[in-house]
Amino acid sequence: MPFAPDKNGQSHNVINIDAQHKLDDRQRKKLQHEFKIYMEQYFKDKLGKGVDYTKIIIWEDMVIVRGERFLTEPEQYIVKTAAGKEVVRAARMQVARQHSLDNVPYFEEKLQARVIHQTYDIEPENDFWIHVMVYDRVLTK
Repeated sequence: MPFAPDKNGQSHNVINIDAQHKLDDRQRKKLQHEFKIYMEQYFKDKLGKGVDYTKIIIWEDMVIVRGERFLTEPEQYIVKTAAGKEVVRAARMQVARQHSLDNVPYFEEKLQARVIHQTYDIEPENDFWIHVMVYDRVLTK
């Protein structure tokens, strides 16, 4: 497999797939890990704080990105009230929308597939978020 240097000059194994290729189990797990690292770095760069727990699942024609424990300490305090919960939810939904705009092209390019449906949601009271993308083709074997 080819290697591509990251922004620090370190080489990483890269999975190159074409539009007809379906990921086998090994490739799927490797790409899930690559996406996890990418998402953690994205949030750290954009928000100054990474997500404590990130899970990426590539399954059939979907990619599911979920994160837990992403709220800042002030947000955790604010979310304890009903009004505060809605304020934090609205703010973090804006972050989710921006994440989608910034990252859907990355996922499409890596998977050589187009996102045809997507949804994201935030549960500030549980410090949880999820982004589900449905693609125009089956991604896994």
